[in-house]
Amino acid sequence: MVLISSYHGLIIIRKWDIQSGSELQLKLERRTYLVTTVLSYVFIFELISLFLYIFTAENLHTMFVGAMCGAGTLNVGEYGYQTLLVKIAIFFMAGIWLIVNYTNNRAFDYPLIKLQYILLLSLAPLTLLEMILQSSYLLNLKADVITSCCGSLFSRSVAAVAGDLQGIPLIRMELLLWPALLIHIILGVLLTIKGRGVYLFAIVSVVVFLVGMASIISYVSPYIFELPVHNCPFCILKAEYCYIGYAIYVFLFGTLLAGVGSGVVAFWGRQESLKDIMPTICHRLALVSLVSSLIFSMLILYSIVFSNLKI
Repeated sequence: MVLISSYHGLIIIRKWDIQSGSELQLKLERRTYLVTTVLSYVFIFELISLFLYIFTAENLHTMFVGAMCGAGTLNVGEYGYQTLLVKIAIFFMAGIWLIVNYTNNRAFDYPLIKLQYILLLSLAPLTLLEMILQSSYLLNLKADVITSCCGSLFSRSVAAVAGDLQGIPLIRMELLLWPALLIHIILGVLLTIKGRGVYLFAIVSVVVFLVGMASIISYVSPYIFELPVHNCPFCILKAEYCYIGYAIYVFLFGTLLAGVGSGVVAFWGRQESLKDIMPTICHRLALVSLVSSLIFSMLILYSIVFSNLKI
C-alpha cells in the first residue's frame, strides 16, 4: 500500500496546483483523499507494529537455548536488531507523517500536501527494507541455535554501544537525566502557557529521548531488577516487573514524537491558511509531550524510590 501510494504521491508532487480548476486537479484531489485515508491506517498500524515486534521477541525467548528475554531472541538471527532499528526509524517518521497529515487537513488549501508526499517517498524504501529484514529474520529462526543471553549482550566487557552505556557511572547519568527532564518540563509549561520556545522544546525533546534511552540501560534498570549488574532494557518488559518497561518506552517515545512534531508544525505551518490553526496544534502536541515526559519521570522515580536496591 505504501509503494502504490508513493506512485500516486509522485504524480501529486509534480502536478498539484490548488489554484487550478482543471479536470486533472479535481482527480488529484479525489485521489489524495483515498491515499491519505489508507496511509493513515497503515502508519497507525506501523506505530503499533514496533511494540508488537518487541512483544513477539520477548515471548519467543523460551524457544532458544541461552535466551533469557527478547534480547537473546533478536540475537538469534542476523537481522533481528537491524529490523528493530528500522522499525524505530519508521515509528518516528510515520508519526511525523500523521501529524503533518492532521495539520494539512485542517486548512482549506492543503498547504502541506507536497511535504506530506515527500515524507511518504522517504518512508517507502524504509518500509520495503523493513518487510525484507523482518521476513528474513522470522523465516530463518532456528530453534536449535544457541544464542547469547542479555547478561553477555549488555555488559561492560562488550565492545559495543550497549557495553559503553552500561559502563557510564550512575552519578553521571543522574546528572544528565534529571536536569534534562526538568528543562523539558519547564519549557513545556512555558510553551503551553505562552506559546513560545517551540523549537527549543523540540530540540530538548530529542535530548530527553537520547538521555532517557541511555539511562534505562545504565541507570534505571538495575533499580527495577534490584540487581546492580543487570542492565537489560528488554527484561523490564517481563510480567514479573508488571510490564513497566512498556509504559516507560511508550511515554518516552511519546515525549519525542509529540515534541518534535510541535517543532515541525511550527516550522511548516507558517502559511497563511495555517496561521490560526498552527498555535492550537502546537499547543496540543506540546501538552502531549509534556504529559508524556511527566509520566516517564514519575515511572523512573517510582522505580528508584520503591526499589530495595540502594546504590
